[in-house]
Amino acid sequence: MSSSILLRPQFTALPPLALYIHFPWCERKCPYCDFNSHQIKDGKNGFDEVRYLKALIADLETELPRIWGRQVHSIFIGGGTPSLLSGAGMQELLSAVRARINLEPDAEITMEANPGSVEAEKFSAFTKAGINRVSLGIQSFQDEQLKALGRIHNGKEAHAAIAIALEHFKSVNIDLMYGLPKQTLEQARDDIETALSFNTPHLSLYNLTLEPNTYFASFPPQLPDEEMIDAIFEQNLALLGKAGYQRYEVSAYAKKGQECKHNLNYWRFGDYIGIGAGAHGKISFPDKVTRQLREKHPEQYMQAMETQGHALLEARDIAAQDLPFEFMLNVLRLSEGVQTITFSERTGLPLSMISKELSEASNQGLLDPNPTLLKASEQGFRYLNNLQEIFLV
Repeated sequence: MSSSILLRPQFTALPPLALYIHFPWCERKCPYCDFNSHQIKDGKNGFDEVRYLKALIADLETELPRIWGRQVHSIFIGGGTPSLLSGAGMQELLSAVRARINLEPDAEITMEANPGSVEAEKFSAFTKAGINRVSLGIQSFQDEQLKALGRIHNGKEAHAAIAIALEHFKSVNIDLMYGLPKQTLEQARDDIETALSFNTPHLSLYNLTLEPNTYFASFPPQLPDEEMIDAIFEQNLALLGKAGYQRYEVSAYAKKGQECKHNLNYWRFGDYIGIGAGAHGKISFPDKVTRQLREKHPEQYMQAMETQGHALLEARDIAAQDLPFEFMLNVLRLSEGVQTITFSERTGLPLSMISKELSEASNQGLLDPNPTLLKASEQGFRYLNNLQEIFLV
């Protein structure tokens, strides 16, 4: 970066704060998944809900001194498959959270769910507990593709899950994947058009990639070539735009005003508490930004909470010279970028720290020329990795 690495952050106001809660179990580990998730061994009751909830609540309590007096604006319960929790368990969890933190009255509270674990009665209980947004891991509506992806649901169950979710929640997101094994342009179009027929306010669209340490990395399926993947993406973009969805982030599409507030906070380099097995956290203080990582395996996480009173694997201050890259890595994913002043607000550092890199990105045509914005140009958004790497110094 352009300035001394000895510079320390100085904040005049702290960023918005969110809460992430990780549920580490799923019914079956998908072959493409590199998230911290663990297949339950004995069916739906193969995890100790009471013990895990107790650990989560204790974990949250360890964070309270670090965020005292700050308001939490959103909650995201991810996994794994959080919808495997019982309705009573979700009620206990969210009641405990509300009793301990200053939660914004109309906070967005999202839960991830898989179609194979969707039940109308359960969704009703989750709504009563306070969940107002659900993100469904549909991935595809085609049985052949779902089988290839190792999913536990079929196309019919995917349709039913979305219908049930729309009856119970204020907002519903559909997760879809493209570039699937042997996928054709017509198959990809059918998936998007089926998703659009439900008229949900939000869609997330991910290109299937072979991540390290996954089954697919060791035994790769036959994926479409780059030309076909580009054609599928352009087709998807046109269909979504025609249906009134705006691409506000690399993989996220929403109708006006329906963007995911929790994820926007990540991409704008906001703060978040992370509790649960393998959860990450980022908290700012007047003169530093810190990161945390919890024990990843659920058994080790629970044992650590019970015996040590915390489950931290790592707790560190982010070096001042690393903050600009972390900030730009996130905000450049947003199609509208952020106001230039946001850099100093969220890193506590002067914009001069990245003046050289901003000039280089602008000269390459990868950055919007408007000096009041930190925003990728059309070319920069298309070649985002190249743009982000400029700030990795």
